[in-house]
Amino acid sequence: MRAGVLQFAPVRGDKKANFEKIKRLTEGKKADLLVLPELATTGYLFTSRNELASFAEVFPGEETSEFLQELAKSTEGHVVCGVSERKDDRFYNSAVLFNAQGYAGTYRKIHLFHNEKDIFEPGNLGFPTFDVGGATIGMMVWVDWIFPESARSLALAGAEIICHAANLVLPYCPAAAVTRAIENHVYYLLADRVGKEEAGREKLSFIGQSRILDVKGQVLISLADEEKLATAEIDPSAARDKFATPRNHLFSDRRPEHYFSD
Repeated sequence: MRAGVLQFAPVRGDKKANFEKIKRLTEGKKADLLVLPELATTGYLFTSRNELASFAEVFPGEETSEFLQELAKSTEGHVVCGVSERKDDRFYNSAVLFNAQGYAGTYRKIHLFHNEKDIFEPGNLGFPTFDVGGATIGMMVWVDWIFPESARSLALAGAEIICHAANLVLPYCPAAAVTRAIENHVYYLLADRVGKEEAGREKLSFIGQSRILDVKGQVLISLADEEKLATAEIDPSAARDKFATPRNHLFSDRRPEHYFSD
């Protein structure tokens, strides 16, 4: 399977410009599975729920759905993209999955970061997994990574690949992805954005460093702060072997009766 991560600087509040940039960066490229950053089509900072309302969409059914289906057709695979989702009168920081036939699934960000709590609702779909033809994937968004339960929940549910759509500002996240890959023996696709964004009193600088890691935490390919599509060949079947040593199995050796529980 050819996996890809797209790193770029979205233009805040300009979906058309972001569509065009994504098309340009992916033109002529193929990937069985492509991951885009968090809120890739709208930008990240919103000053209020009222401002967010003008950008959020229902999935599937609106212009971003149409664009992502076309992107999946052109890349000849599945596409994961971070989006602003509207559901009734609520807004979610979500990741959606599309293929050439259309919409295939949604994950809503469970762990909200900082001022996101003022405009988004916490995710309510749990950590679902999805079949992308020859592999099972799960999705995370940005600060989900800091909670080890996120990746572990996906791995226990059968995810062989974790697709992490991100807008990273904390410098140690890319290194933490190594641990998440190792402790769950999964492939890890981290798609981060670059650039700066400012709205109201907030100003953020995003670190990039998108990467693809194998099940042993080895970096197969990585980016610095450039706008680029990076791809690597992966073998999802490697993630089905959960033995750390011949006598240590990452899942069957767990002792949940001794772990803290709410």
